[in-house]
Amino acid sequence: MGAAFNLDAVNDAFAEAAVDPTRWEAAMDVAATATGSFGAMLFDMNGHLPGVPRSREMGPAFETYVRDGWIDRDERYSLAPLMVRRGVVSELDVLTPEEIAKRPYYQEFLAPFGLRWFAGVKVAAGDDLWCLSIQRSIQQGPFSPSEMQSLADCSRQLGSAAALGRMLSFARAEGAMDAFSASGTPAVMLDRNAAVILVNEPAEKMFGRDIQMTGRHLACVDRNATDALRRALQELLRNPNSPAMWSPIALPRLQGRPLLAYPSRLGGNTSNAFASCHIVVVFIDPDTYPQSPATALQTCFGMTAAEAMLARRISSGEELKVAADHLGICYETARCQLKAVFYKTDTHRQAELVALLARMAGHLLH
Repeated sequence: MGAAFNLDAVNDAFAEAAVDPTRWEAAMDVAATATGSFGAMLFDMNGHLPGVPRSREMGPAFETYVRDGWIDRDERYSLAPLMVRRGVVSELDVLTPEEIAKRPYYQEFLAPFGLRWFAGVKVAAGDDLWCLSIQRSIQQGPFSPSEMQSLADCSRQLGSAAALGRMLSFARAEGAMDAFSASGTPAVMLDRNAAVILVNEPAEKMFGRDIQMTGRHLACVDRNATDALRRALQELLRNPNSPAMWSPIALPRLQGRPLLAYPSRLGGNTSNAFASCHIVVVFIDPDTYPQSPATALQTCFGMTAAEAMLARRISSGEELKVAADHLGICYETARCQLKAVFYKTDTHRQAELVALLARMAGHLLH
């Protein structure tokens, strides 16, 4: 490709997305256009999670990538050490065109989509590592040496956006934990590997013989319950189509009724490439913490009282305008509150919200 890259546009797009995570998909579109490529994606090289930002054109290929298990057979992850040293890498650094022609990853997965060539740009902040994967079609051809050098130079600037994004995401997570603490609700936040990275004061007091951290991972006295919790956490992390909130998991105790653990994805973090916290687990003690439906929503999702009341009405099937009238608020205020509810519950439509809250019914809300 002969045209010069517009890497300033890529840097600007990354900086915007670091501040506003809803801009990550748009940033991938910019990266593809600015480099004259077919598409772009941003991979977490440590977590290998499926919920990665990607440009619109990469949608069908990425669906196959996850569905058919290529995500676990991606040969390009082996290029990570070389990418770390050089700042950018391509398959031609380790494979010849003849070898590429024989590899199942290229011929069985990429070729049906007309894809082949890529450049992987290092995006690093501390010990965290991402790869901006820029994909070209067979017809577009591989990246030239001069283009690879330009991308290596860009890598250092993208690292600044990564550091900013990590800092902001952690600050948001700490703010959410403060909200749980204010209501006396035990909560822990987990990273991409389901390891505990934040624990609020009520949760610290809860830890003991019944609930512990083993190697930074949650565990309880019952091995089967521990396994069930860990399976739920892996499903939330690995399956982007799974419900945002898992059904409550009973954690037996030596005395009293079991604690109820509510694992859920943090709202908005499925699209936040640099999110430090991916899951929150809220604990409810049924012996000491009876809750009203609205309070339960505030506890489990960090909603405001107004948002919780609106969510309850919407989940019962009321139209937004009717719910706004009953709550004595204007329609535009209700729209803003509903948008916040969708964000905090990681849902996008009323039907998804209804299904999510229905799963809570019978366990906590009634």
